[in-house]
Amino acid sequence: MARSTNNRLHHVVIVGGGFGGLYAAKALKRVPVKVTVIDKRNFHLFQPLLYQVATGGLSPGDIATPLRAVLSRQRNTLVLKGEVVDIDPAQAKVILQDGELNYNTLIVATGSSHHYFGHDEWSQVAPGLKTVEDALDIRRRVLLAFEAPEREPGPERRQALMTFVIVGGGPTGVELAGAIAELAHSTLKDDFRNINLAETQILLLEGTDRILPAYPPELSAEAEASLTRLGVTVRTECLVTDIENNEVTLSSSDQVKQIQAHTVLWAAGMKASGMGQVLADRTGAEVDRAGRVMVEPDLSIADHPNIFVIGDLAHFAHQGGVPLPGVAPVATQQGRYVADLIQTRVTQNPSSSRQVRAPGKDESAPAFHYRDKGSLAVIGRNAAVAELGRLKFAGFLAWLVWVFVHIGYLIEFDNKLLVLIQWAWNYFTRERGARLITGVDPFPPAESTAPDGLPVMTIMPFWTKTGSER
Repeated sequence: MARSTNNRLHHVVIVGGGFGGLYAAKALKRVPVKVTVIDKRNFHLFQPLLYQVATGGLSPGDIATPLRAVLSRQRNTLVLKGEVVDIDPAQAKVILQDGELNYNTLIVATGSSHHYFGHDEWSQVAPGLKTVEDALDIRRRVLLAFEAPEREPGPERRQALMTFVIVGGGPTGVELAGAIAELAHSTLKDDFRNINLAETQILLLEGTDRILPAYPPELSAEAEASLTRLGVTVRTECLVTDIENNEVTLSSSDQVKQIQAHTVLWAAGMKASGMGQVLADRTGAEVDRAGRVMVEPDLSIADHPNIFVIGDLAHFAHQGGVPLPGVAPVATQQGRYVADLIQTRVTQNPSSSRQVRAPGKDESAPAFHYRDKGSLAVIGRNAAVAELGRLKFAGFLAWLVWVFVHIGYLIEFDNKLLVLIQWAWNYFTRERGARLITGVDPFPPAESTAPDGLPVMTIMPFWTKTGSER
């Protein structure tokens, strides 16, 4: 009987197990509804710390938690591993690759991906950072960029291997640049014999007039100064016009310049997931240039009060006239808001808790309002910038705040504990314990030909280095 009763409950389908989707599901724990969470991954990923996986500071398991484990105690919640490819608003169905599912209320929180501004071919040579696979790919490229020069005799190619170009001066680009600089000049400095890691070049490129353009100018200046101390070269008002054959072409003012670099990382933009266009095609919703869905003040789609879009996929411009940023706090607050709105609708209209019909739009419901608690960006050891309301500060205190805020946002207690212990160990030893190289080597060593025609490797012995280079 209990099973039959549950089947008659109002059905909330949540597509996406990121911050928005997961927090919406958790907030519906005690609401008399049936919840189904669908994600093509079986885990929730804490994306703000992906850069630490990409630079060997943390392992993927430290920042990822199985969705079933997080929601296992919610008796009204079902987790399905699957990929939604379409929706049918007329029939109130979501279409999966291998089936379909009815809903009364639909929450779409499928996030975003990299935006190459019309140059998608660059994705193969300049990976972005959105998934665990991205982080592991970048980790492999970064660590191999130090391994390959150890056996490379040619000085020009060796320098190109040790040159890193990071495109985009937002928080992700700044964090990657700082972490790679610490890796080169601190963690790995005594690990190699044939190369001088002081020769490592790290270039951070930003198209606007300063890095961290969303932050106050004084904090941008502090961040640039901290990166410079770490050995990072910051170039602003600089655009990438081509990436080909390990060469990056830059355009700045009226000058064009080519830089030889084997490792290029992309942190310059984002575009909404493909579900944005699906929603536009099926509901008539408008999308912006980045593919985000224009939503109503209550985060629903116009003329579809039972379809909500939250997180990076939503273009919410009802607060200040500018779209809210694609950051975790926005998504979590939107997830909780939609859950509260659903609870209000179901509670005030008991008949809507049955599958007979979906609740209509509640004109009296307050619009979503984002409470901005501040912004944080870390540059490196003891270096960060913070904007918390009227407070703007940088340095060790900002770094400390960043540490505990990020630990607090991790989902499960074991993740919080693991990350805290790992960070403490890294802080006192300056070691990064997850420096594992997996996958295919993108930097095959240069070959020379022996008299018999067999290829041989020319390896520069470490004792040929001068005392100053050691």
